Amino acid sequence: MIIRSRLPERISLIVFQGIGLFTLSLGVSLAIKTQNFLLLIFSIVLGSIIGELLDLEKWLNHLGENLKLLIKSKNDRFAEGLVTAFLLFCMGSMTILGAIEEGLGNPPRLLLAKSVLDGFSSIALSASLGAGVIFSIIPLLLYQGGITLFASSVQSFFTDSLILELTATGGLLLMGLGIDILEIKKLKVLNMLPSLVVVVILKMLFFRN
Repeated sequence: MIIRSRLPERISLIVFQGIGLFTLSLGVSLAIKTQNFLLLIFSIVLGSIIGELLDLEKWLNHLGENLKLLIKSKNDRFAEGLVTAFLLFCMGSMTILGAIEEGLGNPPRLLLAKSVLDGFSSIALSASLGAGVIFSIIPLLLYQGGITLFASSVQSFFTDSLILELTATGGLLLMGLGIDILEIKKLKVLNMLPSLVVVVILKMLFFRN
């Protein structure tokens, strides 16, 4: 936040563009790991329909605006910072594997490593988007904590192939986020989040092999 107040707007802009390129490339590298493109397609389509009906983007943006009023922030990109940071931090194999690792009672080594990476990312994001990045911890805690609790209760559920497909679906969402950040096209990435639940259901019911 201190850095942000001293950066010229053109520097903040190019930093944000760099983050967008990184997010897009990370998403591609994760998405192509899928072993079943049909599963990936059905997951993203059905999940997007569910998310659009629930309008998750509206609810999370509403949360961001309420928090902005609560802390009396004047940052116009507060909600955008919260949403962007949450999506960037929660998608990817390290989040899923790390949460599962902790849920299974192992030392949270992956989560600790991820926290260092996310810490540096949050500096760059905060420099561009402001205080909203800090409050991404709220939805992130619910998402990551939910995986940990679920893993602790159903330890044999998370197979290697399921984690791979979860990661690939998350990568597809990151691609959408990268496109959004780069302002190529506005995508409702938040409304696609149910895809992460749909891929688990479809994998267990129809794509076990």
